Amino acid sequence: MFEDAAEFGLGLQIGVKQKRERLSSLMEEAINSNIDHELKAAFKDWIDNFHSGEGSKAATENILPLLDKNKYKENKTIEEIIELKDHLIKKSVWAFGGDGWAYDIGYGGLDHVLASGEDINILVMDTEVYSNTGGQCSKATPAAAVVKFAAAGKKIRKKDLGLIAMTYGYVYVAQIAMGADMNHTVKAIKEAENYKGPSLIIAYSPCINHGIKTGMGTSIAEEKKAVEAGYWHLYRYNPQLKEEGKNPFLLDSKEPKASYKEFIKGEIRYSQLMNIFPEIADEMFEISSKHAEERYRKYKQLSEHQVL
Repeated sequence: MFEDAAEFGLGLQIGVKQKRERLSSLMEEAINSNIDHELKAAFKDWIDNFHSGEGSKAATENILPLLDKNKYKENKTIEEIIELKDHLIKKSVWAFGGDGWAYDIGYGGLDHVLASGEDINILVMDTEVYSNTGGQCSKATPAAAVVKFAAAGKKIRKKDLGLIAMTYGYVYVAQIAMGADMNHTVKAIKEAENYKGPSLIIAYSPCINHGIKTGMGTSIAEEKKAVEAGYWHLYRYNPQLKEEGKNPFLLDSKEPKASYKEFIKGEIRYSQLMNIFPEIADEMFEISSKHAEERYRKYKQLSEHQVL
């Protein structure tokens, strides 16, 4: 499912949604029928918490003991509710994939799913390269990185998938790096789950193809270095904040305090450019650094002025 993870997830979400909407209509019908007041109150509480994971879980715990098959064996509405009881608690539907899929070969499907407005969550593990097939260049690969099909370093900048998704105005978007800020990671995932609509989380994911000189065992520390050097930026875009009259874009990264060039030289995908094409290495590193600075300035402007 490398090319259709988002579409497959959307199908699951729509199926779950239809089941739960059927449950809602059955409960409305039951509330207006001759059943115990306690069960009516439990059904109403469930309907009120239809979109809430925790709320629907609590409401379900109240409903289940009251669904007595023997007591309501002649009630077709209650019988159908019992048949659908596995859908009482709101399901959390997530689609997972890498950057090759999300930025590149599966982007059309990803975009279609985000544009659907459905309550589905998408997590992109961004390794900035086609990791699964051996390290080919993708639209997520930054300038100056040496990968297959870009032996002299990629010449153009990385696609900003998160910024593109934000233009819809109703998609929750976040960039995270667990090693840089665990609390931020958890907060973004919880916000995405609670958001009633499509959400996209892009996670920085160190990969063996990066050639981290200190070894893959230090990948968590590498994520922190990436954020401190301004190579990767942490942010959250929550459309719900617009309804409160607030800026929906929150820049969670601080001003870079470490050397960008020193960071990328700590990974073989960049440092080998100095060995293979030394005459262009410095120029390419400078271009890559400027791209990162431009991204940060753009995010800074978004955080200070509501424009999306």
